[in-house]
Amino acid sequence: MDTPPSALHASARGNRMEKTLIPLLLVSAMLPAALAQERIYRCGSEYTNNAAQAKERGCKLMEGGNVTVVQGSRPASGAAPAAGAAPSPATPRTGSSDQKARDADMRAILESELRKAEARHAELLKEYSDGNPERNAIDLRNPQRRQERSDELKASVARSESDIAGIKREIARLPAAAD
Repeated sequence: MDTPPSALHASARGNRMEKTLIPLLLVSAMLPAALAQERIYRCGSEYTNNAAQAKERGCKLMEGGNVTVVQGSRPASGAAPAAGAAPSPATPRTGSSDQKARDADMRAILESELRKAEARHAELLKEYSDGNPERNAIDLRNPQRRQERSDELKASVARSESDIAGIKREIARLPAAAD
């Protein structure tokens, strides 16, 4: 019933061989990919692996990582349309009335946001009261907390002013409202 020692020795030798064979196969599988890495040169926003072309154009060698470049789609073999040509049917344009309706909706949304932002700003200014926020129970026990709260309110006031300015810039970018 006992397994002969020679069979145990063969089994152990097989496990050891498998343990060395698997990493060896993995390394040999990755070797072609590692050898396929070429030097990549950056020429502005373009990349090339042609050393002569890179030297001619004064490109810089990219180091320390792999570069993945995804090629864009090429135009059809026909003549390219002129810059002033009409858009292709693949890119539908919205009608003038549709665009005006969208602009009006956008203006209404932005004006609503502006009113909300101005109301929040007024509340913050009232609470901040020129750097002297009203004392509460926590502030009486911890004077440092009052200063922190004052600083937080000041930052919130500045942020709300920035928000209001941004919304006003967005409204100014919209076409004039047709009344």
